[in-house]
Amino acid sequence: MLKELFTPFTLKSVTLQNRIVMPGLASFLIEEDGSITEKTVEHYRRRAAGGPAMVIVEACAVAPEGIVSPHQARIYDDRFVEGLSRIAQSIKEEGAVPAVQIHHGGRQTSPRVIGRKPFAPSHLPCPTIRGDVEPLSQEGIRHIVRQFGDAAARAVEAGFELIEVHGAHGYLINQFMSAFSNVRTDEYGGDTEKRSRFAREVVEEIRRRVGSEYPLAFKISAQEFVPEGLNVAESIKILKGLVDCGVDAVQVSAGNDATPEWICQPMFMQKACLADSAAEIRKALKVPVMAVGRINSPEIANEIIAMGKADLVCIGRGLLADPEMPIKAREGRIDDIRTCIACNTCMESIFRKGRVECLVNPTLGREKEMILTPADIAKKVMVVGGGPGGLDVAWVAARRGHEVHLYERQASLGGQLILGAVTGYKRELLSLMAYQKRQAEKYGVRFHLSLNVTPETVAEVNPDVLVLATGSVPDYPPVPGIDTPIVRPISEVLLEPPPSPGPSCVVIGGGSTGCELALHLSENGCPVTIVEKLMRIGPRIESVTRKMILEKLAERGVSLMTGFEVSCIRENGVLTRNRDSGERFIEAGLVVLVTGMRPDNSLHEGVLNLGIPTYRIGDCLEPRSAKAAIYEGAMIGRQI
Repeated sequence: MLKELFTPFTLKSVTLQNRIVMPGLASFLIEEDGSITEKTVEHYRRRAAGGPAMVIVEACAVAPEGIVSPHQARIYDDRFVEGLSRIAQSIKEEGAVPAVQIHHGGRQTSPRVIGRKPFAPSHLPCPTIRGDVEPLSQEGIRHIVRQFGDAAARAVEAGFELIEVHGAHGYLINQFMSAFSNVRTDEYGGDTEKRSRFAREVVEEIRRRVGSEYPLAFKISAQEFVPEGLNVAESIKILKGLVDCGVDAVQVSAGNDATPEWICQPMFMQKACLADSAAEIRKALKVPVMAVGRINSPEIANEIIAMGKADLVCIGRGLLADPEMPIKAREGRIDDIRTCIACNTCMESIFRKGRVECLVNPTLGREKEMILTPADIAKKVMVVGGGPGGLDVAWVAARRGHEVHLYERQASLGGQLILGAVTGYKRELLSLMAYQKRQAEKYGVRFHLSLNVTPETVAEVNPDVLVLATGSVPDYPPVPGIDTPIVRPISEVLLEPPPSPGPSCVVIGGGSTGCELALHLSENGCPVTIVEKLMRIGPRIESVTRKMILEKLAERGVSLMTGFEVSCIRENGVLTRNRDSGERFIEAGLVVLVTGMRPDNSLHEGVLNLGIPTYRIGDCLEPRSAKAAIYEGAMIGRQI
């Protein structure tokens, strides 16, 4: 079925057992002094044990001035070799080829991180970080070229069998190659040949240091999607010169700091969205090409190889979500794969928390502390609530040997995810619900659907352990006119087919759910206005997703009224008030309040006197995210 994906491939002196590569993907499971811990090693060991042919360790800084985070991996000093060698050895022991990516952030960092002005090709600052930069002198350029060479020598010493030069995503090498960021007038700026000189010198230096037989790859943003940025045609010219200098393989990525949606594509983006540019480059070059970009299933990966679009496929977030994806695919256990849903929680957690986390895989970065072990004593476990938290605790507890009964008042499982998956770009949530349900079925969870659990029900079942995952209910503000017929709950609006043509709609609440609902209604022909009392729309939405959803709301003509509160709801619309501009009336035939949730604690209060050990997880404890509910379910399922 997946024949092409599991054929071996030879890359110079390296033999790959299949066509799957884990690309360099930041985990930031690194100490602030750059040291490698057992957690770091175990992270990579688990990925390698899952069956990819090659694992490329995340970007390692070749210079102290080149790091982008205190938790970035480093290779600019001999003291880092020992830790990196432990990672390389662990990858090799699990049967995968250990590779490493070497990197310099250039202007895409800040003085707060490196303690000085960032280096850059020219005076232009990073478009998102901003701030002053220091244009590199020619001597400075030559110094960094030597640092790349030194880093390559350390990589070989550490036991890595392939080096990838990070020439993409708006970092230093990309900055030199692109007219978007390089306006120099000397031999390192100007036309394509001059702008790519720095990259060629880096490759030549590395080749000189590692010898002619050692495999060397180059990662490029073949399209930057900005004015004066790289496109496929210019990237081919650059890559041909790099191949002549010693590059043996190319990974075709896209985007820079101004277009991060092309670096780590959110749900909005088409799967395998960069495969066609990889195919175009593959036709033009005489070296193997690696495709990357929302390749989140073995079927998509196999199709890319079968169609000749690439020689190898890079699956990054997919192996964070399920490190065993390659093994499961090879064994035909496709239904057991926990699919990446492109929520970008992994990237968001890196920048907000300084370490990688995953919505669908709570064990990411916690591999050793969340090992599943059989229960000492099998217990009867009653789980009330079939949302993401309830499902996760149910199947984890059942897998450990407990007798688990899951009760859900609705006729189907999924909880709030059912509503979330209605909107066009969040259909990926269906794969998460399907995975959790399959695991629950596989490990013998007994479902009791369409049953409203009461304290009497719990007393009758008499479980050894009770887990409440009863979720939350809408928390409506005390607005006059809230019972007006034009006000409808979000569940009805999402689950019923929208009228055509749609009425004018007012969505009260500009958080993530309000934005998603507004986009959904606008795509179904309804004129929409979002009313938000804060001055910013969607402040808690993951940054790349937020950028795209705001762009799409603008494209659909959705009106955004920030800083407005609702005074009252009338039969034909909503009266709002702003501190500066006063009152404004918005005519509407439909009003939906998306102003937050509150815990549904009614059952918990009724079972307190039963004396049954009870856990609460997810929204019934405090309204939060699906990630929090799944994590709590996974932890409690291991503790019972």
